[in-house]
Amino acid sequence: MEKVHSFKTVPVFVTGAGRGIGKRLAIGFAAQGARVGLLARSKAELDLCHLEIEHAGGSALRLRADTGDYEQVAAAVERMRVQFGAPPKVLICAAAVLGPIGPFAESSAKSWQEVIQTNLTGVLNACHAVLPQMLEKRSGKIIILAGGGSTPSRPNFALHEATKTALVRFVETLAEEVNDRNVQVNCLAPGEAYTHMTDQILAAGERAGWREIEEARQVRMTGGVAAEKQIELALFLASEQSNHISGRLIHVQDDWKKLRDRNINPELYRLRRVQR
Repeated sequence: MEKVHSFKTVPVFVTGAGRGIGKRLAIGFAAQGARVGLLARSKAELDLCHLEIEHAGGSALRLRADTGDYEQVAAAVERMRVQFGAPPKVLICAAAVLGPIGPFAESSAKSWQEVIQTNLTGVLNACHAVLPQMLEKRSGKIIILAGGGSTPSRPNFALHEATKTALVRFVETLAEEVNDRNVQVNCLAPGEAYTHMTDQILAAGERAGWREIEEARQVRMTGGVAAEKQIELALFLASEQSNHISGRLIHVQDDWKKLRDRNINPELYRLRRVQR
């Protein structure tokens, strides 16, 4: 992993830190010396992630909350500010649910609300809670996970894909609003990695579709994208090396180091990703 800007004592706030890619990134930032606020709903998962970080010599704070509840998120941000002596300088939004799997016509309205509340409203809540202090300090990085579903269509996952696509356009718009205040906002597409969502797809069987099942089986066998690649991209987007990049959708498999070195047109990294 290439050396990036130092994160020693930098306050990093991670939602969805209890498991999956959120946990991976939380551990990765802690390993770089960041002080990490771990937000998740599950106490058991928070405890385990906290334990792993502490045993490795890192610093972390457990923040049990539901991202869908703005008051809970705001209280978690304030607790982190008090505990670490500074507000979050980096926000990573990784909390998400897969939602109903199968034809949209067979889904229930109740299941829609859960997906929208977690995947979309949860991100809005987190951004709204940290932005005022970032804008005041004229410094901040926001990284929002938006998977591959925000680019190609993905039948039988309509609600998940709709929320992830909405996040990309939200990022593009918010980035323009805060650009002159030295706050950068980007989407990170982490690629396929083995998480609890992989098992959900396999358990859904035919409702997920044969292509999704085959891909999930492959990911379960191989583990998918290496954690190091996801962490490396996240560290870059959270560093001063990426101050010229905002409002972009960057996939972990993209040749993003050319973007870092300004050797490629940044307009390629939009919601409407052009053919290359």
